[in-house]
Amino acid sequence: MADKRDYYEVLGVSREATPQDLKSAYRRLAHQYHPDKNPNDKAAEERFKEISEAYAVLADEEKRAAYDRFGHAGISGSGAAAEGFPFGFGGFPGGGINDIFGDIFGEVFGGGRRSRAAKNRGADLRYNLELSFEEAAFGCETKVRLPRPKRCEACGGSGSRAGRESRCSTCGGTGEQRFQQGFFAVSRACTRCGGSGTVLADPCPACRGDGRVQSSAELSLRIPPGLDTGARIRLSGEGEPGERGGPAGDLYVVVHVRDHPIFRRQDDDVVCRVPISFVQAALGAQIDVPTLDGKVAMKVPAGTQNGRVFRLREKGIPSSGGRRRGDQLVEVAVETPTHLSREQRDLLERFAELSGDQTHPQAHSFFDKVRELFG
Repeated sequence: MADKRDYYEVLGVSREATPQDLKSAYRRLAHQYHPDKNPNDKAAEERFKEISEAYAVLADEEKRAAYDRFGHAGISGSGAAAEGFPFGFGGFPGGGINDIFGDIFGEVFGGGRRSRAAKNRGADLRYNLELSFEEAAFGCETKVRLPRPKRCEACGGSGSRAGRESRCSTCGGTGEQRFQQGFFAVSRACTRCGGSGTVLADPCPACRGDGRVQSSAELSLRIPPGLDTGARIRLSGEGEPGERGGPAGDLYVVVHVRDHPIFRRQDDDVVCRVPISFVQAALGAQIDVPTLDGKVAMKVPAGTQNGRVFRLREKGIPSSGGRRRGDQLVEVAVETPTHLSREQRDLLERFAELSGDQTHPQAHSFFDKVRELFG
């Protein structure tokens, strides 16, 4: 399987997209890239096939659930690739929408068929890795376990007990079967040899001729600092082994960062909202502010207003290249006291009598502007 993009990314929707969201995105993109609207445009043709494949999986609840859990590997084998996608192409059993669209458009727009080597390459796999906010910020080392076929040891991945192959009698060794569908000349992979042009003379009983057996793998993974949700780590050759000894695909580890109860990320900066009392805001104070490195003392000057943002240099997240580190932005939230005692209320009322409106510069400026506007 060639490298595949994430299906949600293909349709431009989030992973929480509803069926209606998926349908709307598909209709919009399919209309934009339909071959009839883009004649002789190979890029549009490939984009249309990619969009159709993505929607075919995500529109099906079972296939979408498998994809969300295991990525493209979850719909290979006995999944979507074997069953075909739910589009009305009667008379073409066993082929997915990629094969059907690829054959039709290949004939109409002059595209060639895929090489046998490309077909034998193993599928790319996807693994969704959940990290804490701190792990994503500073990087870490972890282990991941994923279901992954491995090369059959009994036959060395060839699929044949004796290592012998013979020319497929159904397609004559071409790997293709051709049909006439109206004015379309349609070709698809041979149903007997799967497009390889050869069949096994003596299939291996351990893997039933596939060259692979079901297994799982545990991999050590180093997470670099500064990754955010959606970042992908590519591990070359760690995907499924290819059919009949073909090269292995790649593994894509997709990062998902858990929400933090205090911090949120803004590019490479960390944003934190810290409550202070109105007395601290009025008189000034020194407060302890939580950071990724622990508590840091920060001075709040007298007369600080609600929502003011202070910057703590280099207390944010390391950049992905590791050349610099972001800052922490501290937004102060001035809290109004509740459940005042009688004495506290008397003191505040006395304060209000003494201060008038001179101690509230923002309100004074605001009402001056109101008078200018409305007279």
